[in-house]
Amino acid sequence: MSRIDDLVKQHAPEGVKFVEIADLFVTKNGYTPPRGDASAWTEGTVPWFRMDDIRENGQVLDDSIQHVAMTAVKGGRLFPANSIIVATSATIGEHALITVPHLANQRFTSLAIRPKYQDQVDIKFVFYYCFVLDEWCKKNTTVSSFASVDMAGFKKFRFPVPPLEVQREIVRVLDAFTELEAELEAELEARRVQYAHYRNQMLSFQESRHE
Repeated sequence: MSRIDDLVKQHAPEGVKFVEIADLFVTKNGYTPPRGDASAWTEGTVPWFRMDDIRENGQVLDDSIQHVAMTAVKGGRLFPANSIIVATSATIGEHALITVPHLANQRFTSLAIRPKYQDQVDIKFVFYYCFVLDEWCKKNTTVSSFASVDMAGFKKFRFPVPPLEVQREIVRVLDAFTELEAELEAELEARRVQYAHYRNQMLSFQESRHE
């Protein structure tokens, strides 16, 4: 942490500013085009993200499992590339960075950096800080037919906006840890396969043909 602390002292000697979600981001609710409208789901080209995309493909995504037609997009406006979708109902505590123009279903709220902050915020830093937001969301829910996040409180949640030098160093460090974790998981999976092979080999016996 000393490297980060030194950068903060150097570039933000008076401390790091915090900005509420409502001021930092344009927020939009996801939605599902009518299932009864066949044209909305035929030969779709617009990525439409659901929780299944995160579960199957991770949290940095450039395509979705399902797509919708451009004619099904409300007002013809997609959620912009390099924005975050945060689960604010049902399965709460998940988010993803989407690197292409897209839509998401109603379980998600989209966070797109406002123009006035575009040159002050690294979206990958936002992605990592959203793990903190996820924990806040899980602790601030209301329950009716299904759990949902307190959206009034959500919009007041405050993001730190340290200098870009600090953000980029944090991203560099966390990216390195993420890559290491992926390598370790791959190694662990290889060991599991190896273990299963030798286990099955050692426990494989031929039945005696002699009574």
